[in-house]
Amino acid sequence: MKTDVCIIGAGPAGLLLGHLLKAEGVDCVVIERRSPDYVLSRIRAGVLENITVDLMERIGLDRRLKAEGLVHDGFNLADGERLIRIDIAGLTGQQVYVYGQTEVTRDLMDACEERGLETIYEVEDTALHDIESDAPYVTFDKGGQQQRIDCRIIVGCDGFHGPSRRAIPASVGKEYMLEYPFGWLGILADVPPCNHELIYANHERGFALASMRSETRSRYYVDVPLTDKADDWSDERIWDELAIRLGPDAAANITRGPSIEKSIAPLRSFVFAPMRHGSLMLCGDSAHIVPPTGAKGLNLAASDVHYAAEALTRFFKASDNDAISGYSDKALSRVWKSERFSWSLTNLMHRFPGGGDFERAMQVAELDYIANSRAAQTSIAENYVGLPV
Repeated sequence: MKTDVCIIGAGPAGLLLGHLLKAEGVDCVVIERRSPDYVLSRIRAGVLENITVDLMERIGLDRRLKAEGLVHDGFNLADGERLIRIDIAGLTGQQVYVYGQTEVTRDLMDACEERGLETIYEVEDTALHDIESDAPYVTFDKGGQQQRIDCRIIVGCDGFHGPSRRAIPASVGKEYMLEYPFGWLGILADVPPCNHELIYANHERGFALASMRSETRSRYYVDVPLTDKADDWSDERIWDELAIRLGPDAAANITRGPSIEKSIAPLRSFVFAPMRHGSLMLCGDSAHIVPPTGAKGLNLAASDVHYAAEALTRFFKASDNDAISGYSDKALSRVWKSERFSWSLTNLMHRFPGGGDFERAMQVAELDYIANSRAAQTSIAENYVGLPV
């Protein structure tokens, strides 16, 4: 099989890139290790920045997003005594959408056949070859038979554990990693949210987040030690803990119900540089991970895709080699700024093991400063809605 671009990974980043390239007449094939049902079963973020919404609009797959997504003008930080509302619409003139990553993936997946985006699922033993040449290729097993895709460019959208990043020699790449000493225990339930906007709470017992996927489906989180297991937490225990950490006003509006999904996710900050080597480009989680504080993961992948689609279109349509060579620096500039925001918000809203009275006093002072400073709120709002691409 031959194509211009082989995309490894059929999550939202890979499918979004595939649709953008197809719209520009660049031939591509997407391969994926998992089944479509498995890909759609992943429970992920739900806050979309303008870059993600704009890309869905560009390929004409925003109808359901606009019809079912919730438009948010702000969000809240809770310090145990009050809600500090960040008026993102008033401070930036922009908004965010609440629309689950699963739904974004579904919209992209459902359009593949109609638009001729070839996607091959349930492949095994994917390997990248000759990435330092102008004729790389990808091999994989499908149905017990090895297959090969010859291409000009490979794009790795295959996540933190995929083979793409590992194909770059250790002498070329550098990893930046920070692992946090806690995880997020998440619960998904078919109950109305306790507030019409998100609440990030810093309580003496730990962090909590009140979020939602729709007006009838809520997503809540509390931070827990890495030694905890999801089975250690009954639904009742989670609801009780949320009521304490989110504060009395939010607690009064919590509707309890049985969980339909419950899991613990570790938190890390991670960046791999460069994001391009030879004929291989990296997008999304294959190159960087952010803690979910601030909802940057999917949106940062979307900005990578924006830069990658632009570079690949110029490369194939205008023979512009500089577009490919400049991709990594351009993408990493925005990656590091988003990493900074997620890292700083995580540090502000969580109690760290070993943190003493001084560290807590600094959090209290910072939250009080934010509550009374339009400049501080503007900085947070600008980062939350997404920096320019």
